[in-house]
Amino acid sequence: MSAKVWLVGAGPGDPELLTLKAVKALNQAEIVMIDDLVNPAVLEHCPNARIMPVGKRGGCRSTPQAFIHRLMLRYARQGKCVVRLKGGDPCIFGRGSEEADWLSEHGIEVEMVNGITAGLAGATNCGIPLTLRGVARGVTLVTAHTQDDSRLNWPALAQSGTTLVVYMGVAKLAEIRESLLAGGMRADMPVALIENASLPQQRECRSSLATMQQAAHDFQLKSPAILVIGEVAAEPNMQLATISA
Repeated sequence: MSAKVWLVGAGPGDPELLTLKAVKALNQAEIVMIDDLVNPAVLEHCPNARIMPVGKRGGCRSTPQAFIHRLMLRYARQGKCVVRLKGGDPCIFGRGSEEADWLSEHGIEVEMVNGITAGLAGATNCGIPLTLRGVARGVTLVTAHTQDDSRLNWPALAQSGTTLVVYMGVAKLAEIRESLLAGGMRADMPVALIENASLPQQRECRSSLATMQQAAHDFQLKSPAILVIGEVAAEPNMQLATISA
């Protein structure tokens, strides 16, 4: 396969949540460019590939995006089967569309492979239905970390009537709380804080919007973590069967 790059979602962390199509791509891979939040366990599906860490993570030293572009282009033009392996889904806060557009502009075929995003996996593992008849008619995924520090339209989000799932928000809990309160959201709106979604070390705590910063402090919440804000976060945990292989 020549001049092609696979942009593959590795899922939220649990290696058993990797899709069959992702496994197929990894089986063929000669070069795998891997993000920081990808569980190394998924690399068992590409034992003969060259693994190249190209992580980008807030607060840490990151690989420049232009360098990642050049690497993908170089190996694709050499006729290598290149897999760009991203945590979660490549097109949910993962720069997948940016990389696909850049590669296409340079004549490289791109194939996208979906992955389960952390917000969905974490909520389900905690028994939180992100949509619920009569309670939440939709779900909105947002990131608290923006490239140019532009502000989200928090008043609109506060009044949307949807469940909010906030990525990369641990360092901005005070700003999120104050912005949503100022936008008219109730102080007692339920919140779930979920750390290491889908992994064995996943942890969660529940609070209200008004108390979530203190709850996170007491809980010693650390990244990577997501926030689920909405009525559904107060729902009792669903009785989920534990299936062991």
